[in-house]
Amino acid sequence: MYSHDGLGFGHARRNLAIATALTLAEPEAAVLLATSADEIHTLGIPPRVDVVKLPGLRKVANEKYTGRRLAVGGTGVIAVRNSLLQATVDSFKPAVILADKHPLGAKGELLPALTALRSDGGRAVIGFRDILDDPAHVRTEWTQAEIPRAIEEHYDRVLVYGHPAVLDPVKEYSMPPAVAAKLRFCGYVCTPPPVDRVTRDAFPFAALTRDPRPSVLATAGGGEDGFAILETFIAAAAGAEWRGVVVAGSQSSPEKRQALREAAAEAGVTYFTFVRGLDAWFDLVDALVCMGGYNTLAEAVSRGTRTVCVPRVVPRTEQLIRAKAFANLGLLRYIHPDELTAERLRSEVENALQLSREELAEVARMRLGFDGATQAAEHLLELARRVTAAPQPSGLR
Repeated sequence: MYSHDGLGFGHARRNLAIATALTLAEPEAAVLLATSADEIHTLGIPPRVDVVKLPGLRKVANEKYTGRRLAVGGTGVIAVRNSLLQATVDSFKPAVILADKHPLGAKGELLPALTALRSDGGRAVIGFRDILDDPAHVRTEWTQAEIPRAIEEHYDRVLVYGHPAVLDPVKEYSMPPAVAAKLRFCGYVCTPPPVDRVTRDAFPFAALTRDPRPSVLATAGGGEDGFAILETFIAAAAGAEWRGVVVAGSQSSPEKRQALREAAAEAGVTYFTFVRGLDAWFDLVDALVCMGGYNTLAEAVSRGTRTVCVPRVVPRTEQLIRAKAFANLGLLRYIHPDELTAERLRSEVENALQLSREELAEVARMRLGFDGATQAAEHLLELARRVTAAPQPSGLR
């Protein structure tokens, strides 16, 4: 399973969730996650799954990357990753590759691995989140990069981790018939509960329950670009009738962490830099303030968590499109980042606290599906069994 991980670690989290479902469904499965997400081991690696750690990439603009830590240009980092991916396929000889979002990988880094896979008789699957970007932008980007041709040539199946009620990629992205014929909707992929008891019981949230006020959690995912939202949340929580809890994120800069820590202390807001298994808190808090990332929103709405979303709008608008779609389904409230103020955020949180958690969960269950990991795993296993059942060239597998 491959993810490029240029910004945040949502891609890796989806693959990890699917890997967990796959190994539960097939006890003899062996899964390698190829990822550069530093947090991957903190998320809980299930049995029979291991990690190929790639050098980190940092996304600086759409389709533009540089090394996250290495003092070399993006081209140099891509070359190293390219070699690691091809070597992994050559040695591990997977029956199936699952790639998240990028059919050829960042800057084409996955292409040699896909070629090696095909020469060994393996199959490939591309998985897309529910929304990629503004449809016109996606159509232009795909045409220029010949993405439909790449999918048709290298992939056996296209999995969409979403529901057509939110967006139909065949229509919105003008998928050609040959690609559309390979498409399957899986429903939303949600992170499973932590695999170990230590993780499940390690939440420092219990101390907060002594406060009688409603608890409101604010998180910006990895934290690389969420400072303004968390800073505004702290200001909104100061003097509010609810208790604020902020998680800065492991990818936030030390300077911004310190600024948030100091502001939180002054406002009476509880501060954490990083919490393992943070999504488990969605069942405990009275409301959530977050960005519009796929994983966070899918996990929140699936549990009926009262949510106020402040989506990212650059470099892509996918979070804004998702927030609007979920709001239209009655699943959350959202604020455009250009309209974000402490007063507006406090008001939206107070409105969200009036909503029924049970009703939100019921609406989510009725309108959307949340067994995407299980559905995706079934598709992967079906293809893998075809490969292992087929006669293989001499010396393979």
